[in-house]
Amino acid sequence: MIRIDAIWLALGVSDLRGGIDALLAQVVRGFAQGAQAHHAYLFANRRVDRLKVLVYDGAGMWLCTRRLQAGSFAWPRERSGSISLTREQFDWLVAGLPWQRLGVSHSPAITLV
Repeated sequence: MIRIDAIWLALGVSDLRGGIDALLAQVVRGFAQGAQAHHAYLFANRRVDRLKVLVYDGAGMWLCTRRLQAGSFAWPRERSGSISLTREQFDWLVAGLPWQRLGVSHSPAITLV
């Protein structure tokens, strides 16, 4: 299994046509510390019907894609800054469910930037 200690959202929309190198360049430009071992970086396309996850496991990069057959992901509307999601909200987000309906937890498990 791939160990993931932190998950980061690239808020706004991303061009997902590129591969690992294009998304890694976006991580280096957009996140102060660049790619960190055991961190996952989540990107969405303009229509928000596709997500790509870039994971650095300490030895190499993994790239995963998720596409919805119908509808779109409830991607955060913020284009910059940071938001916090609980693990349950994150699970709903990647499942294509309206995670905002779960409410805000007082103890966020994941901080997304």
